[in-house]
Amino acid sequence: MINLEQIRTKLKEAISQSELTQKEVAEKTGVKHQQISCYLNGKKMPSLETFANICAVLDLDANEILCIADY
Repeated sequence: MINLEQIRTKLKEAISQSELTQKEVAEKTGVKHQQISCYLNGKKMPSLETFANICAVLDLDANEILCIADY
């Protein structure tokens, strides 16, 4: 089963490993910087559209972030 904590952790790792700041990710995905912070702190989860945009901006495979490869 997909664990929301795993998704949050993978998103956090992906952003920290990218060459972009959280603010830059926010700007490129059309959300406020505070939203990205909330996603990474586990206070909120991004909408599917925002999640897809984050994956596109960071050149991520959504399956990996969603822990689908773990099954």
